[in-house]
Amino acid sequence: MIEENRRVLLGMSGGTDSSVAAMRLLEAGYEVTGITFRFYELNDSTEYLEDARSLAERLGIRHITYDARDVFRKQIIEYFVQEYMEGRTPVPCTLCNNYLKWPLLAKVADEMGVFYIATGHYVQKVKLEDTYYITYAADPDKDQSFFLWGLKQDILRRILLPMGNITKVEARVWAAERGFQKVATKKDSIGVCFCPMDYRSFLKNWLVRNGQLRSENVSCWSENVSHWSGNVSCWSEMVRRGRFVDEKGNFMGWHEGYPFYTIGQRRGLGIHLNRPVFVKEIYPEKNEVVLSSLSALEKTEMQLKDWNLVNPQKTLGYNDVIVKIRYRKQENHCTVTVTPDNLLHVQLHEPLTAIAAGQAAAFYRDGLLLGGGIIVNAR
Repeated sequence: MIEENRRVLLGMSGGTDSSVAAMRLLEAGYEVTGITFRFYELNDSTEYLEDARSLAERLGIRHITYDARDVFRKQIIEYFVQEYMEGRTPVPCTLCNNYLKWPLLAKVADEMGVFYIATGHYVQKVKLEDTYYITYAADPDKDQSFFLWGLKQDILRRILLPMGNITKVEARVWAAERGFQKVATKKDSIGVCFCPMDYRSFLKNWLVRNGQLRSENVSCWSENVSHWSGNVSCWSEMVRRGRFVDEKGNFMGWHEGYPFYTIGQRRGLGIHLNRPVFVKEIYPEKNEVVLSSLSALEKTEMQLKDWNLVNPQKTLGYNDVIVKIRYRKQENHCTVTVTPDNLLHVQLHEPLTAIAAGQAAAFYRDGLLLGGGIIVNAR
């Protein structure tokens, strides 16, 4: 085990947050090394890489790059596609943070003899009774705690979070006051890094490029995805026009393929009725999408797999635990228990709509992130 020291390995994306994080760590007296992971390069652009290198050089810190594109493709992108093809709703940012980005930071830091690891995440960390917890950021509009429920103590004890106690506005001011105008005015990243605006176009493009969907069946697809090869199931017979049906199975209209819809979706259905309808269920084996009223989507319990609890004694059996199923979704009170088959059972105290298999759920209590898991089912 590496002894604690003043050295820190900082993940640098070239954006405002990680750049300001580097400045704050230096001013706090840490010896900073920047690392930029090459996870995915939209439109083959490496501008982010040059920005990170340029900033590191200007700050006088060492900078290294790590090509993780192959592992990112296998662990994140192919998972993302597979989940939609199974009719589930994936959570790529959650999996990337908990099972790829932070563990990879720790691995490289170990090889370098560096104790601390850091990023530009807007979260904070506290230690209570020898246990480390993630807690909310000072900026509620930027808080990213939801994505970090899978981190365990071996990671939590080593992380530094220099952006957690300031707001995004303050971060931009921080950079501008120190003469880093480009850093101060960079646009915020939006959405998933490999499909920042529209997952449907990405998915269609991926299926076409991997021979799983004929291009003539795609009405609109972008050139944003680089080609890669991989062993994937043949979905060409599954991704085709199918039936929208109501809860009784009555035909309501045609959809363009079940993977292009998510539970709770209302907009972009391409069906016009005299009342609002929402996606309630998705049946890949029948290529059917069930539509219903919003009230029919209400659920009062769910089960989670692949879960992590930072401190089960603070989580299980309490009636004041808060659960969130989306980054910016409202918070609901719940009670969490463990089932005989080692799933987490979440009993909601108020009904919650649009719970989808494959989504993540994160638990909070007294402002502490207590853990989370992946939703298997809800009812």
